[in-house]
Amino acid sequence: MMYALSTCVWCKRAKRLLNDLGVVYDCIDVDLLPEDEEREARDTVERLNPEGSFPVIIVDNKDVIRGFDEDRIRRVLGRDGRDE
Repeated sequence: MMYALSTCVWCKRAKRLLNDLGVVYDCIDVDLLPEDEEREARDTVERLNPEGSFPVIIVDNKDVIRGFDEDRIRRVLGRDGRDE
């Protein structure tokens, strides 16, 4: 699962990386949600990432990646390039 903003450059890079890696994921563009759903999503983001930055990626409901960190994304997904 990824929480993103539709206008965020780092969110776009994260989406591109996940797509390039062939990862199946759900993405919520928080800024495109109706107001009540947006508030709920932002509350979730703030709980997972008190800084409130985007993107926020949750892998297997246990690993939370805050911001665009390509090395960590690859490592958590087991696609760090050593086996490719």
